[in-house]
Amino acid sequence: MTLTDAPVAVTAPPWLTELSDGLKKGRIVPYLGPRMLELIPDAPVPATPEALVALLVAKATVPHRIRNRLTQAAQFIENFKHRKSVVSLMNEAFARPATPSAFHLWLAKVAPPLVVESWYDDTMTMAYAQTHPAADWGQVQGLAQSEHFGTWTAFYDALGQLAESCPSGWKSLVYRPIGGHAPAGNYLVSDSDYVEVLTEIDIQTPIPAEVQQLRTGRGFLFLGCRFNDQLTRSFARQIMKRSSGQHWAVLPDEPTRMEARFLEENNVTRIAQPLAEVAALLTAA
Repeated sequence: MTLTDAPVAVTAPPWLTELSDGLKKGRIVPYLGPRMLELIPDAPVPATPEALVALLVAKATVPHRIRNRLTQAAQFIENFKHRKSVVSLMNEAFARPATPSAFHLWLAKVAPPLVVESWYDDTMTMAYAQTHPAADWGQVQGLAQSEHFGTWTAFYDALGQLAESCPSGWKSLVYRPIGGHAPAGNYLVSDSDYVEVLTEIDIQTPIPAEVQQLRTGRGFLFLGCRFNDQLTRSFARQIMKRSSGQHWAVLPDEPTRMEARFLEENNVTRIAQPLAEVAALLTAA
């Protein structure tokens, strides 16, 4: 073997061991955004707010000035057609399940005590269903006050049945703060949905006590998220409250000014590598 044929030593990123061990030992909470779907080739559901609003306005007439604004478009449809029209369009957009990626399955097998999933697709819960007995896990979803006035969340077991709370036998809880497609088509998507929640979220009312307990002392790892919108920043900031104070975000794109400010204010270390690379490294570790 010549000198040029010698293998090149690859140095692992400094964060790899810390994040891998933290996820496996339950010290780090994965916080998943819509761009997790980029790990799934030809995912059959919208993977960004922009893609989702395009689907909604293709089926309902919306003023041109708000055609690219998800929450405002959903609010217009709700006001002039009916809330049921919004739910029907959302159910249609997320009806076809995406096959979980290797990284979704790895996260499910690791089974952190708490996973936050901030998009409407069912990919992560499908990964749990494929890797765990039904008695081991469940989910809690945020509810729209227009449909469930006075009730902020609903717990569901692995079979999609309503549960009163988080049973002690669940090893892992999937928290879906803006709702989800399955099992009941719960969606926080319109302006009024978010206004109701944001009015109370500063005092933590919409966040289940079980989630508040599980986040205590733990760091967060943001995957597939952007923080270039006030809503995503507000939710992330309030869900992180009273946690460990040390967090990470996989953010390959150059942060906007507001994103950079969010990262700095909340002690979030940016990992500038593509999500697919980080997912492969964690899965292999």
